[in-house]
Amino acid sequence: MSTGVVTGFGAVTPLGVGAGLLHERGVAGESGLTDGVGRCTGFVPAEHLSRQQIRRTDRLTQFALTAAAEALAQAGWPDGTPPYPADRIACVIGCALGGTASFEAQGGVDEEFVSPLMVPMMMANAAAAQVSMRYGFQGEAYCVASACSSGAQAIGAGLRLLAAGVADAVLVGGAEASTGPLIAASFRNAGALSPTGRSVPFDRHRDGFRIGEGAGVLVLETAAGAARRGAPVLGRVLGYGASSDAHHLTAPDPTGAPAAAAVTRALADAGATPEQLAYLNTHGTGTLLNDQLECEALRSALGPALAALPMSSSKGALGHLFGAAGAVEAIVTLQALRHRTAPPTAGLRHPDPRLGPLDPVLTARPLHGGPELLGLSTSFGFGGHNAALVLAAPAATEGS
Repeated sequence: MSTGVVTGFGAVTPLGVGAGLLHERGVAGESGLTDGVGRCTGFVPAEHLSRQQIRRTDRLTQFALTAAAEALAQAGWPDGTPPYPADRIACVIGCALGGTASFEAQGGVDEEFVSPLMVPMMMANAAAAQVSMRYGFQGEAYCVASACSSGAQAIGAGLRLLAAGVADAVLVGGAEASTGPLIAASFRNAGALSPTGRSVPFDRHRDGFRIGEGAGVLVLETAAGAARRGAPVLGRVLGYGASSDAHHLTAPDPTGAPAAAAVTRALADAGATPEQLAYLNTHGTGTLLNDQLECEALRSALGPALAALPMSSSKGALGHLFGAAGAVEAIVTLQALRHRTAPPTAGLRHPDPRLGPLDPVLTARPLHGGPELLGLSTSFGFGGHNAALVLAAPAATEGS
């Protein structure tokens, strides 16, 4: 069993800048979708970054830098000053599509006008590189690029770095900013985007997802390291499981067996049973096929416990954040556990009975249990990438 403690987290999402707003507005059932797109309209780069940082980074990296600053401040690293040697701090930031905005901004292949910064701005590892450079972290720094499970797998990778003893702390998470016309056209032509502009996972009238953008970053430390410096523990990553469908470029395995295996492995890694879970944050894209197969996979892995487990999808409020989704949804899960309140799936009014016995959260719901609650967050991506995280958190103290 591998465990990492969470001492800080930060987020930039369509619900606002900050992990607090992500929880507060999410619990209120608000949606960050405007005109069918989940843009981070509340994010003003100049309020968080220098002119040079803005000029040299894509929007996804700007999100990551801002989320990382919030996470490090909450972890008690003033100005990012680390409590560990620089070469013992790693940085793993997932990203699925890279800096598509920087690519689209070029508008053609006229060499005279192509920016020399385009490649370093659009490369998928830019967020991890920029965060490590901003704070001088000299441990491993890299990007996990596994489509929509990138953020969750980045957390799993960071957990394994701690378990291997090669790092004392790891900044983990995901970032994405691909709301432009090129990406939208591709997903629209693939039949994945909702033609009605809604994103309502698990609803009987669901018809696809909507694109969103944002970032989520967490500070993971060893329990011993956090204890030595007296850092408050906001939560724990108890278990991580992953698998590959090895089936199809975009369609999930119709048996759901590999996805179920990822969940089973995460629970085994955590030493937990399905009955111990207090909340489930699903991948829940809102497409007919994906919601159906996810529910079947979850039923296979969790058994009868699924029918009584409060579950919701963050994509109803945020849209699909692609490479950032797993990290942001892990933060949503931790916040739900800490504040003992499960957020609803925004817009869900008519749960689809064809999905079988489930307990979807339609309005914010209190979570009950012992001094520490356990939750599960699932992520599944194009290419058959499956990831699951078992998270735990004590009740939040006043003002935290």
